[in-house]
Amino acid sequence: MAVVTGVIVANLNFIQPIENLIATDFDISKAAVGTLAMVTQLGYAFGLLLIVPLGDIFDRYHLIQFMMTLSIFSLLLAFWAPNAGVFAVATALVGITSVAPQIIIPYAGYLAPALQRGRVLGIVLSGLLTGILLSRSFSGLLGSIMPWQYIYLLAAGIDLIFLAIVHVQLPRDARGHQNLRYWSVIGMLPKLFTSQRALRGAAINGFCLFGMSNVLWSTLAFYLAATYHLGSNVAGLLGLLGIAGVLAAPMIGNLVDRRSPRLTITLSMALSGIAFVIFWVVGHWMIGLILGIILLDLGTQFSQVSNQAIVQSLNRQLSSRNNSVFMFSYFLGGSIGTLAATWAWTHAGWLGVCGVAAAFLVVALLGHWVIGEPEKLAVED
Repeated sequence: MAVVTGVIVANLNFIQPIENLIATDFDISKAAVGTLAMVTQLGYAFGLLLIVPLGDIFDRYHLIQFMMTLSIFSLLLAFWAPNAGVFAVATALVGITSVAPQIIIPYAGYLAPALQRGRVLGIVLSGLLTGILLSRSFSGLLGSIMPWQYIYLLAAGIDLIFLAIVHVQLPRDARGHQNLRYWSVIGMLPKLFTSQRALRGAAINGFCLFGMSNVLWSTLAFYLAATYHLGSNVAGLLGLLGIAGVLAAPMIGNLVDRRSPRLTITLSMALSGIAFVIFWVVGHWMIGLILGIILLDLGTQFSQVSNQAIVQSLNRQLSSRNNSVFMFSYFLGGSIGTLAATWAWTHAGWLGVCGVAAAFLVVALLGHWVIGEPEKLAVED
């Protein structure tokens, strides 16, 4: 499950290190290519809202494979796209159809014993983060040696291989299909948000912390080119620094289980905030950039693991719907962070980018103080 989530979520991040290449190839501005990156994440957000709840209705074994198949066709369209308009449609479809990880995550939480749920989710989410960071390296390095379109073709081939693996290895869903109506399930989502304080807190924190992460990654290629005269290959290599977050994920899960999600959420905001102070003060030195990226990825992982543990502890029968609400907010924050950061880069440079991150952090702190997080996870089975 961990490996498959990483392989599929990688589809969302291929665009970030190669934005300069796409802008040059399609003869569009940096702001326009930033909009394309936002479209991918916005498509993912709406896929989370409208497709992930199907995990509470349909057999998840079959649903995951169906979404993987659609994702492969979307990647092939992105490879073929002859102009920016077709590529925009393709990248939106890549976002919408790459939601299988968010069906797998609540499925893993459903299968895990209550007292080990944080650890299990930490392992699966470490796969998710590995896919995110390796996708940037994969995309950035390949973009420096071949036409960027072939990145999407290779991704489609890799996804096809893992579709076959999933068909053989994924545990069957013992629940089968549920007697639920789609629109009644979708209509329940706002009520889940308003009636569950812990879900509201997780959604706001995820919105802000993933927004901060995308503030960096959506503008890093521009910053490297302007400050260091470096290309997409270096942007991809810097993505490997996120290995610290991957290695920390199971430890974070254990900390959530044994101590408190409130503690780990506090750490997530502290790490992300310190990262952007470093970017602002010493980001023009490579050592500062490296240290900031490590801290930011750790902060993002603390937030993701903690919030997923909170969300998956609320109600097992509503796990996919709760996850849909949380992840919609999460990637909505990511898409807004991408759009705001590329706009800020165009108008105010690196200082403006750091200012956007500061705004996200302020909102996260307000949510932490006003709504808060549970001191302990629920252990309902």
